[in-house]
Parts: sequence; structure tokens; C-alpha cells
Amino acid sequence: MVDMINVRALMTKQDKNTKLYSFFLNGKDVSKVADISRIEKNDSGDLSGYQRGEVQRHVKEITEYLNSKEVIFPNSIILAMSSEVQFKQSRGPTVGDGSSHAGVLELPVKSERNKVAWIVDGQQRTLALKECDKNNLLVPITAFISDDFEVHRTQFLLVNKAKPLPNGLINELLPTVNTTLPASLAKNKIPSTLCDLLNKDPDSPFQGLIIRSTTDRKKDKKAVVTDNSLIHVIRTSMNSVHGCLYQYKNIATGEIDLEKIHKILNVYWSEVRETFPEAWGVSPVKSRLMHGVGIKSMGILMDRIMGNIHPNDKNIQDHVKKTLKIIKPHCAWVRGNWQLLEGIPWNGLENTPGHIKLLSNMLIRLCTGANQK
Repeated sequence: MVDMINVRALMTKQDKNTKLYSFFLNGKDVSKVADISRIEKNDSGDLSGYQRGEVQRHVKEITEYLNSKEVIFPNSIILAMSSEVQFKQSRGPTVGDGSSHAGVLELPVKSERNKVAWIVDGQQRTLALKECDKNNLLVPITAFISDDFEVHRTQFLLVNKAKPLPNGLINELLPTVNTTLPASLAKNKIPSTLCDLLNKDPDSPFQGLIIRSTTDRKKDKKAVVTDNSLIHVIRTSMNSVHGCLYQYKNIATGEIDLEKIHKILNVYWSEVRETFPEAWGVSPVKSRLMHGVGIKSMGILMDRIMGNIHPNDKNIQDHVKKTLKIIKPHCAWVRGNWQLLEGIPWNGLENTPGHIKLLSNMLIRLCTGANQK
């Protein structure tokens, strides 16, 4: 027989299909009914979970506070609960405007990773509550019922939008969310989706090279390019009228031709790989091409080279190859000096706006000058 924790709760409807529950739960019981779902990849490589790895120092600080004499714990922990949780409304007259109803929530207690709730917000507070000395501290809970992990991820992103959530975690979660997002989050959704495609596509020069939040850097030595750099390149190109990817975005309808953008990216960066094989797929410490300054500068050059080329053009690869051949003698990705940049050492360029502008301007001048001759 499954153990059950019963709590008095208020149920409020926010719309026809959304019910919110407010109640108090013993701090030690939160971890008995709710799992902390951290972001990870399953065996098939798909994204599952959504939480950060816990920050031990922060957890320790919260625990020390909870162990002090006078404790105020007003911030609700937000839970996403499965449909196994039942709410039994109490009998009696309606109170107030009738928008809230009192009752009892029945919370089954199950084993780890099989619990009936997931923590959307309050991961570190829950860990601290579990570790603290107090056994009878009641904490406020706000919860909703949903078996859809996409809903959980969306709420996690929205709740943590104003917090210092790692960019890599946000970017890797975005392709899995299909609901409407704030503009500050939505701007990276398509670029992050394309990043996923490039990282998984066997025909992509970036296959397995992109570092995402779930990448195990100790085991996966192949991943060398940060997703932030590539997402920046794609987003900038899609949103600038001078970007080569801008033409594949329908401003009126918001539709985006992912297939053509994917092809353009594959063609261009495949030729970059072929032109600079010694600098491709190695650590940014050993190659400035794989560094943020190289990816972003070559991304700016991509807009110049690919701007007037149709992805179905039969000569597209020859055109890119011919143009990149012009800049090759002047690039010092892995050794030597950047002679046209006042002799800066090959590894002296950094991922700063000034150096990106300096390098990209040099590359564009070389191509423009050659085409004018």
C-alpha cells in the first residue's frame, strides 16, 4: 500500500483548464513527494529534465539560516504534480467570491525518480530543508497538475527568467519548448534548434563539436565550439537585413525556412573546414578558428559570401571555396602572426567586440579587394 500525505489546500482556477493549488507542507516532506529533475540526455540522446546542478554553497547558506532560531520562509516552492495527485473538495458554503475552493490534496509517497511531483522552482531550498535540523517547519507550496514535461520546462524557464540561469542551460532547453515565450527568450529558440541540428547531422561539419549544457567535458573531448558563439552567428544573420539568413525568414508570417538555412550553414562551414583542416575540430586553446573570435568573425564573413547565393545553386560550393582560398594565406589560426593586424600573435585575438570587428573587417577587405580586381 502506498503511503499518503494529506494536506489542506486551496484550489483556484486561472482559466478553464488550469488549476492552481496553494498549501503548506512540512519541509522534510517536500523531498518525499517531489523529484529534482536535472537536465540530462537519455539513451537516445534526447533532452530530459530541466533543473540546474545544485549550488552547494548556496544550499549550505540556506541550511544555516534554517537552523537559526528565528526563521521566516515566505517564498513558495513551485511544484508540477502528476495526475496521480487527487484533490477532494470540502463540503460547505462558498466563501468570498467563490474563486477558491478548500479541500484536501492526497500526495502519494513514492521512490526516487518515480515521485508524483517535480520541483519547478525551489530546488536549492528543498535540498536545504532536507538537510536542516528542523523537523516541523511548514513551508508554502504553489502547485499545478500536468503530466506534460514540456509544460514543466516552460514554467521553469519563465520562473527563472530574471535569475542568473546559465545561458547554456536556457539555450539547450529552448528547442524543446513549443509555447509562446517572451521576446528575450524566443530570439534564441530557432538559432538553438539549428545548433541542435548541426550538432547531430552526420553531414554537418559541426557534428559532435558543439558544447551544450549537457556535454560532459571530461568524457567528450571532441566538443570544442561553445553553442553561444554559434547561436550568436545564426541569430545575428537571421535578424540583420544584411545577413545571409535574413531572406529565409518571412517577416509577415514569422515562418522560417529551416531546411534552407540548415543547408546554407552546412555548405559554408563545410568549406571552412576543408580550407582550414589543421584548425578545425581542435581546442580553442590550439585554434583561434574554434574560438569565439574565429566563429563570430567567420560568421560575419559568411553573410558577405552567402548573401546573394541560392542554396540550390549548383556552383555554391565552388564559389565559397574560391572566396575562402583568398583569405587562407593571411590567416594565422594555429601558429604565426596576423601580419595584416599589426603582427598580433595567432593566439592574441580574444572574443571581444573590438577583436571580432578587427578580424572580420580584415577578412571582408581581402574578399572585397580580390573581387574588385
